[in-house]
Amino acid sequence: MINPSDLRGRYVQKRISLRMMRKLKNHELERKSIPEFKEADKTPLIVILDNIRSLNNVGSVFRTADAFLIQKIYLCGITATPPHKDIQKTALGATASVDWEYVEDILILIEKLKKDRVKVISIEQAEKAQFLDSFAPDKNQTYAVVFGNEVKGVAQEVVDQSDACLEIPQFGTKHSLNISVSVGVVLWDLFVKLKNL
Repeated sequence: MINPSDLRGRYVQKRISLRMMRKLKNHELERKSIPEFKEADKTPLIVILDNIRSLNNVGSVFRTADAFLIQKIYLCGITATPPHKDIQKTALGATASVDWEYVEDILILIEKLKKDRVKVISIEQAEKAQFLDSFAPDKNQTYAVVFGNEVKGVAQEVVDQSDACLEIPQFGTKHSLNISVSVGVVLWDLFVKLKNL
């Protein structure tokens, strides 16, 4: 039989140990300054946003790209560009740290990147797409990951020009994730894999 006083002792001990996990204050986080970010070694990843209509999504992608030291963001098609108050609202200053460029025609951009030996990967549900968790990146390779429109996804002509397609496995009732969530999942997965090569 369990003694109630033993349970109370365990509960108090657990509360004490939880209090030892003090939340850090912002000044304790040791974040890079913008010049330090610019000089830092970057993750060999490029993000391409094609025809993204939500400015908040664009801002969120900048913030995520900053977190994982992404080389560059390309904004294509109807995707809005900084400076814009709705992008800034979610980017929280990351438009100043992360390199970015607007290129109207994504197919021209893909052609240029391939000439520079960058592997272009569309993040899309497609025939013969590989699940993200089973993808093994090459440590000597730079990858450009393409994210498409919130409703239509990555355009078929972009999928056709890609070197591969990666799909985020999903097990619920919906078929898709918000674009900013997809970017977070993909960049974190690839960042960890590339860091551990």
